[in-house]
Amino acid sequence: MLQNGVSILHDNARPHIGAPVVALLEKYGWKRLKHTPYSPDLSPPDFDLFPKLKEPLRGIRFPNLDILNEEVSRRIRELNKHGVLCSIQVLPKRWKSCIDKQGDYIEGL
Repeated sequence: MLQNGVSILHDNARPHIGAPVVALLEKYGWKRLKHTPYSPDLSPPDFDLFPKLKEPLRGIRFPNLDILNEEVSRRIRELNKHGVLCSIQVLPKRWKSCIDKQGDYIEGL
């Protein structure tokens, strides 16, 4: 999957499209995948990572940010070890569905 180098998909938030970020990504030769404005249907973290990460952490209080960071990192490694974080691979299907529906909201893809 990484034979053609690194590709980044992120939303159009100001920090992501700012000149310093764009310049840094270009410096490293990372390709930026175009993300249409206002398209939550196409954000892989929202439909794959965050729900899977939030569920086991729901209701837990952490005494400090370091412990929270360790637990979140551990859970991400655990999820990735089993190959469940593969939403980037279904993006072409989601893109096509979004185009077919002319940008209307996509539920349950």
